Amino acid sequence: MKKFLIAGGIAVFATAAIAGGYDAPVAEPMIEPVVIEENTSSSAGGVIVPILALILLAAAVAAD
Repeated sequence: MKKFLIAGGIAVFATAAIAGGYDAPVAEPMIEPVVIEENTSSSAGGVIVPILALILLAAAVAAD
């Protein structure tokens, strides 16, 4: 009877120890960052706004 109780106790503790099962570790794939290169269309982009501002200023002065 004593051996039966010991075997039962071991069985209870063993099932609790392996209740989750074993999952093999899985290596996550390496994700490399994407590099986006944007080229400017022209170098005259910074000149258009001041020219338009001068034209509008000239039109406002001429209208008075």
